[in-house]
Amino acid sequence: MGASEARPLLEPLIYDLGAPGRIGVNLPEPDVPETQMPAELLRDDLALPEVGEVQVLRHFVKLSQLNYSIDQGLYPLGSCTMKYNPKVNEDAARLAGFAQLHPLTDESGAQGALYLMRELQQWLGEISGFEAVSLAPAAGAQGEFAGILMIRQYHIDRGEGQRDIILVPNSAHGTNPATVTMAGMSVRELPANDQGNVDMEALHAACEGELRDRIAGMMITVPSTLGLFESTILDVISTVHEAGGLMYMDGANMNALMAVVKPGELGFDVMHYNLHKTFSTPHGGGGPGSGAVGVNEKLRAYLPGPIVDVIEEEDEDGAPLYGFVMPEKSIGRMKAFHGNFGMHLRAYAYIRVYGDSGIRDVTRYAVLNANYLRAKLMRTYTVPYPRYCGHEFVLEGHVDNVDEVHALDISKRLMDYGFHPPTNYFPLIVPEALLIEPTETEVKEDLDAFVEAMEAIAEEARRDPDTLLNAPHTAPVRRLDEVRAVKELVLCCAPALPAGAG
Repeated sequence: MGASEARPLLEPLIYDLGAPGRIGVNLPEPDVPETQMPAELLRDDLALPEVGEVQVLRHFVKLSQLNYSIDQGLYPLGSCTMKYNPKVNEDAARLAGFAQLHPLTDESGAQGALYLMRELQQWLGEISGFEAVSLAPAAGAQGEFAGILMIRQYHIDRGEGQRDIILVPNSAHGTNPATVTMAGMSVRELPANDQGNVDMEALHAACEGELRDRIAGMMITVPSTLGLFESTILDVISTVHEAGGLMYMDGANMNALMAVVKPGELGFDVMHYNLHKTFSTPHGGGGPGSGAVGVNEKLRAYLPGPIVDVIEEEDEDGAPLYGFVMPEKSIGRMKAFHGNFGMHLRAYAYIRVYGDSGIRDVTRYAVLNANYLRAKLMRTYTVPYPRYCGHEFVLEGHVDNVDEVHALDISKRLMDYGFHPPTNYFPLIVPEALLIEPTETEVKEDLDAFVEAMEAIAEEARRDPDTLLNAPHTAPVRRLDEVRAVKELVLCCAPALPAGAG
């Protein structure tokens, strides 16, 4: 694949297509009296174009075609689980009875929605092995926050408010230590050993030393962000429990466990789910998300509310009556209303369609696809932990004897081959990390094409490293100064205003 000049973003821009008198839509005559707009709300420095409907339509269609999406191809963004979003989920979420249901509707007029939420609570509990589930948290990070708040309140109620330390492995998601800090607690980092597992000597030293009475719990992701199942997880859990702490599992990687391993049965006390990862509801660009949280009997009374339960065994028609209830010692609400209901609908549809055996197949194929890619790419790249992985794996994004090429250059070049780059430079404990997650929805032909692209890029790096250093060559825009882009945001594609305007 040769380098070529990048296509212009839009040619011409919609601002260049505007001309006085062009009308996109004819509004009907108003059926209310016209009123002058307040002068202080009017401005004449917005150079908005006057364009026709066709130009507007083409402008936004072109924009949509410049965006890469899971509907276009492999999206191996490790840790994010960018799986295909079945369209039946979208159909379910758009059913009028759900989509047009006002969140302040009386419970008696929302029995269908409440039934669905309660079913989803129970299904998530069954999948994970937990006693109770709350759908209230709006995102994974908020689910984490709820989990740590529950752990904190549990210790306070037992008269052990001094327990303020949460142990966090150095391969953890960045949200984990941030969550601990937001909850007013302290982080103690644990190193990984040469197998990628939590270093058990460091864990025992923390749990059996002078900090023992301050240990509130541990946050850990299973499989870890290295894509590895902690082979000593039962020892980890028992060690923390013996020190008086509780175990929190970050459920971001549940796509490797569904219907195969139940975290609640392993001994975890609390876990958040990412419905927008594991159960295929769309995400990215800041949302929408859903971070339902599951707990065992110890923490059931502390769940964030409200949760859905049966409030009357039989109504006048002989059916159960569902309603919102707050758990006895609830940490309270995480947001207005009752979580991201559209995400609940999508997750419900996903689980309902797959069923028990189908959910198990999701896990099997996610793990199979990841290990297939890992085995293929080990021929060309360094895999720092050459063990069987879960649903994702990490490799070192460099090519032997080509010092000037880095993980970012490989990722940028992948765009020229039609693939979204994997996660870069995470987890932090692997140099030049590329975290790759193919998910279960990719077929062998697409996986092979990705391998061929990665192998071709490695060969290009040896033969002509400038090809990588200047990539991408065929994307809508060339390589950006990402540091400058963060500091100097450009939020509109309109031409710059004349000096002194605005």
